[in-house]
Amino acid sequence: MKTPKPKKKREGVVSAPRTQYAALPWRLANGRVEVMLVTSRDTRRWIIPKGWPMKGRKPHIVAAIEAVQEAGLLGKIDKMKLGDFFYEKRLASGSTVDCRVEVFSLRVQKQQKKWAEKKQRATRWFECSIAADLVEEPELRDLILGFCGAPSQHKA
Repeated sequence: MKTPKPKKKREGVVSAPRTQYAALPWRLANGRVEVMLVTSRDTRRWIIPKGWPMKGRKPHIVAAIEAVQEAGLLGKIDKMKLGDFFYEKRLASGSTVDCRVEVFSLRVQKQQKKWAEKKQRATRWFECSIAADLVEEPELRDLILGFCGAPSQHKA
């Protein structure tokens, strides 16, 4: 009788983070940059609009679509990403998955009166330093502060 081969243990196996795409919505108000944050549906934490890749759509387009769905935002999305941040996403099953989020600048021109997730989320404009303090992810905090402190990023 053959001895069965031992099964490889999954412990210690590190899987690559899953990718999401996000918009960093901003506007100029009285000469100062403001950032819009939205609440997550489950924990009500302050976040930026983000979502999973969509087949056949470029990352910056996905980010713009998420901004419309989650916050009703229309505007000019940059094709080049601002940066990345990492976070742990809680799934409906209760498990978590590590995510790397690519962030794209969205110069907001308008917020629609109605949008898909309006009843599920709150939206609010914040001064940059306040927005940075409200998000939980340190890399997102740094990204917001870096963006707001770089005037060359804010094209008219």
